[in-house]
Amino acid sequence: MPAPVDALVFGATGFIGRALTAELLARGQRVAATLRSRDTLTPWLTARGVDTGRLTLHPADITRPLTGLPQARDVYNAAARYAFGLDARQARAANVTGALHVLAWAATLPRLRRLVHLSGYRVSGTGLTPDYARQGAYEASKTEADLALRARAGELGVPLTLVNPSTVIGPGQYVGLASLLEDLWHRRLPALPGGPDVFLPIVTIGHLARFLAEVPAAPAGEHYWVLDEDTPPLPELIALVARHTGVPAPRRSVPLGLLRRLPRRLTGVDPETLTFLASDRYPTASARAFAERVGLAMPPAGEALRAWADDLVAARFGAAPPPPAPYGFHAVAGSRTWVIGERHSPTHVLLHGAPLNADCWAPLAAALPGPVLAPDLPGLGRSSPTSRPLDAWLAELFAPVRTRPVLVAHSLACGPALRFAAGHPDRISGLVLLSPAFLQAPGSRLVRSALAAAALRRMPAPRLAAQLGLPAGPELVSAAADLHRPGVARRMVAALRTANAEREEARALLDRVTVPVRLIAGADDPPAVPVRHPLTEIPETGHYPQLTHPTALAAHVAPHAG
Repeated sequence: MPAPVDALVFGATGFIGRALTAELLARGQRVAATLRSRDTLTPWLTARGVDTGRLTLHPADITRPLTGLPQARDVYNAAARYAFGLDARQARAANVTGALHVLAWAATLPRLRRLVHLSGYRVSGTGLTPDYARQGAYEASKTEADLALRARAGELGVPLTLVNPSTVIGPGQYVGLASLLEDLWHRRLPALPGGPDVFLPIVTIGHLARFLAEVPAAPAGEHYWVLDEDTPPLPELIALVARHTGVPAPRRSVPLGLLRRLPRRLTGVDPETLTFLASDRYPTASARAFAERVGLAMPPAGEALRAWADDLVAARFGAAPPPPAPYGFHAVAGSRTWVIGERHSPTHVLLHGAPLNADCWAPLAAALPGPVLAPDLPGLGRSSPTSRPLDAWLAELFAPVRTRPVLVAHSLACGPALRFAAGHPDRISGLVLLSPAFLQAPGSRLVRSALAAAALRRMPAPRLAAQLGLPAGPELVSAAADLHRPGVARRMVAALRTANAEREEARALLDRVTVPVRLIAGADDPPAVPVRHPLTEIPETGHYPQLTHPTALAAHVAPHAG
């Protein structure tokens, strides 16, 4: 028989379950976690610095009667099948039968303090009967489970607490509301579903995990609706995220009644999601009182939504691993600028060239000493455009910087970096120009790679990589994803043309800069004109040494740090 534990978490590999497990371990509890398949929990915890010494893992399938699990004081059921489009059999197996199996097993525990079950804010305590045809399999199964657990727990004398969270947001959440925000980001949301009073409340994963950790010590017999009542109505919520990310918000709405009648192929909306779009409010008084007693406070809804929007964009809405934090959108000279890294004390500021974004610096940043600051240029990558000159944008980007970093620029960014160095020599300790566009011949690969805005927008990552003579790594996947967004490819081509037009001006300015300057190029992509400044050529590489030879490049960039 496994050793007794303080808490056992079913569904510990899920979005809520893993956060709860991390919270319990951080509080020094002995935690058992159930796994249905391979262990994805331990790597996730380790990557976040969570000590797993008090964690044990146990195979379990809640769709079958449970045996062989350790004795536990507190039991959490965060296991559920959360998806739309399920059939009734699939949904009931995990959400109803599975929940009753957990309850039956908990009833056998001699020292059980509490069984905490994650239900739902739209289904719990509503008095509804499950209607699989009207609600859809997911919501109907959660309704059925809620009713069945309440009745069976009373029969067995199990101390049950139902926790009913609303839309849970935070890093790693890519379903539900996240799908709506993804459509917003990609300009695929021409109109909002419902009217101005649609209330889709949120709760952050951090607050929910802390709340759950406190529940077993609360008085028995109470159930809790955990949601932020200050969540703005859906149109305001969407507008808030749109302002933060620099994309336009839809101005029109479609009544829910019409959406329900229209075929899905026209609306792109799963009918099951429409049941969550309502103006209803929920009985949160007990949860608010309990949170106040144990010293918990929700972060402001706007702050939480903006942070989550950053997380969603960083992870490409679940399609890619996010870069190391910090990252996010910042207001810079009229642009909602995507910034990765340290805004105040960087040792290097890295400006990307075409047709890339700030992600292209990840291999080099890993090889450089000290923190870096890497933005997407305005109108490119994930940054929104600005009507102000690029030089003004760069000056404002540097406004919060307290150090004198090395400014490293690639390709078309070399011209603006050179002008900044000439106008603000006291702000940087050195200038590194990597494959400068203004030193290339007009027929270089840089110019040829532009092709046309339409071609760039249609170009998948493998084809883009082939066009640039690079492997199709994550940096090229990231660049291609941004080029597919409306307007980015067109602005990229315009930036290339501007860099080409400023060629002679930049060459003349190069000889007048007073800060230390180093020119670096790939041996296969040397400057087309002679230069007076020191030139380093990296063997066996072309226009993008930060991607092909980051370690060799770092050895030449790092000595400039002051």
